[in-house]
This record gives sequence, C-alpha cells and structure tokens, in this order.
Amino acid sequence: MSGIRATGFVKMVLAAGCLFVLGATGATAEDVQDPWETISPGGETACALDTPYRFHARRGDPGKLVVFFNGGGACWAGQTCDPAVEPTTYVPSADMAHNDPRTHKGIFDLENAANPVGDWSMLFVSYCTGDVHLGETDQTYTKPDGSHVTVRHRGHVNSHAALEWMRRAFDAPKTILVAGSSAGAIAAPIYAGLVSQIYPEATLHTLSDGAGGYVSPDLSGILTQWGVPQILPDWAKSDDMVMTSWNAFTERAATAFPAISFAQYDAAHDRVQAQFQAALGASTDIETNLAANRAALAEKIDGFTGYTAGGAEHTILRAPYLYTYAVDGVSFVDWLSALVQGKAPGSVHCQKTAEGCQAAPSQGTP
Repeated sequence: MSGIRATGFVKMVLAAGCLFVLGATGATAEDVQDPWETISPGGETACALDTPYRFHARRGDPGKLVVFFNGGGACWAGQTCDPAVEPTTYVPSADMAHNDPRTHKGIFDLENAANPVGDWSMLFVSYCTGDVHLGETDQTYTKPDGSHVTVRHRGHVNSHAALEWMRRAFDAPKTILVAGSSAGAIAAPIYAGLVSQIYPEATLHTLSDGAGGYVSPDLSGILTQWGVPQILPDWAKSDDMVMTSWNAFTERAATAFPAISFAQYDAAHDRVQAQFQAALGASTDIETNLAANRAALAEKIDGFTGYTAGGAEHTILRAPYLYTYAVDGVSFVDWLSALVQGKAPGSVHCQKTAEGCQAAPSQGTP
C-alpha cells in the first residue's frame, strides 16, 4: 500500500508473539442448552479469503439489545495480509473459535449473575475481513515472497447483513448497547448511528473497547484502500476524509445523533494497540495518545465518559476480568451497569490510584 510503512514488521510480529488477542476462551455450550443461533446470510457476504460469513444471535429480553462488533486485527499490506505469516495480524475466517460468542466470557458469560446484560437479547457481529467492519472492496496485495493474495474487505456488507437480520428478528427494543472490542471498537460509533436510525425510539449507549490510543497519519490511506469513504453514511463523511485518529467517527456520530451516549474503555499501556502503532511506524506511547484523544472527545461531546485501566491487557468486554477489575475504587462491572442504565457513570482513570497506570487494575472477588 503506497505511503503506508511496515518496515521491520515481520521481526516485530515474531517478537511480540501476536498483534491481537483472541479473547478468553471456554467450553462450547452443549447443543441442547445452546442459547445462540448461528446465521449464514449468504448473498454478497464473505470473509477475507472468500470463505462463508456467519454471525450469531441470542434471544433474551426483547426490550433490551446488545449489538456487539467483534475484534480480530487488521490487514492493509502484503506483510499484514499474507495468511502464511504466523502469527497473523487478522482473523480471516468466521468459523474460528474467536468468532463464536460461546467461547468468550465477559458480557457473553450468560450464567454470571453479575452480568449487567446477561438477560438481554444479543447480536454478535463476527469479524473476518481485516477492515474494522467497514470495508467494501477486494484488494490484491503483494506478499513478502513476491506472490499475491486477494483479500475481500467486505466488513460493510457483512455487518449490514447482520443489521438487516436484526431488524427482522428484534422488533422494538427500548434500550440498546452498541459495543465493539478492538477493531470492532473503531466501527461501533458508526453502527450506533445506523442502529439508531433503525430503532429511533430506543435509548442507545455506545461503548468502544480497546481502540482509543491510535494516532497515525496513515489511517486515511488505509480507509481509502479498504473502500470506506465511498460507503460511509453522509453524516459520517467529511470533505477531505483526513483522519489521524479514530476520533472522527465518534465525533460525527455524536453530532448526528446527540441523544446517543458515547463511552470508551482502554488500558493505558495496551500492548496490542502499541504493537499496531509500531506496525504503522507511529508513536507507541498509548497513554499519551489516549489522553489526547480522550480530551478532544470530552471537549466536543457532552457526556462523553471513559474508563482508563492501568497495565497492558487488551480489551475487557470478552474477558473474565470484566467482573474483577477495579480502578480508584470503581469496579468496571459497576461502571458498565451504570452506563447501560443511563446513569452517567463518569470517567475513571488509573492516574488517580496509588499504583498509577503502569500496574494492572486491582482485582477483587468476582
């Protein structure tokens, strides 16, 4: 990809071990007790290497709905898109365990009595296209060995197929949480606006988990390569489409849909965000990047709130420590519960703790 730096990428990947976290895993539920449906929409949907796309849903309280956009890395050049490079930087298949909510904990731990959305209906939008759920094109990349790989960046098609199914399956939820982890966190504000248009009478909350620390001049070029500018709704576009962080998606959604609440969770030293920043040739000081991005959002969006944990763990919504993390005496699960109840939980920051932001959050009893 012209203008996008990936110098030293392979060496950095091998040293880091992985550029994304697949999330906490557990046993798949017995089919007889399985609360999840798996939907294969067909049509123009596809994963990166042209395998079938599938997503998942759970029918719970009809008045409350979680719309979750899964993470799974990104791919924008021959070195990042080559499926033979191990470990890979993106999830290329919907059939991998990472794209099955049954393998995750956190908000998908439906048996946990402390889960603030445990009885809600859920749409789990799988992710297998390397384009933060927003791509709308096929791209052929030259791999390090000189051969080529064609990637179907069809995140936009796939996500819209899931939203269309949602429209038919869930008639009129009154409260909706639109959330995303990692790559899904980037797209969540855009899809929150689209969900609001589908359910204009609902109260919406948006939580982006693990993508607040990105800063790079290359983001605009990557979006163009994925075909994103052409498919964004008018309210999400700008005349120049220049982006150096993902703030613009949240700012534009908040401007178009001021009734939606917007929130973020990040670890101050998120190792996965740092590794992707290194792959982009940009600053790996996530704490500094995050502080600047959050300050800009707070200035422009009334009621914007953030939860900043210490340490380097990447994302929380799919992880068992969702129930045990606490920063400055505020447990994340209580903060999330207040958020979905519309109680404006306020911002929480590891700088206020005695340990500061280097240490992981304290963990109490689940």
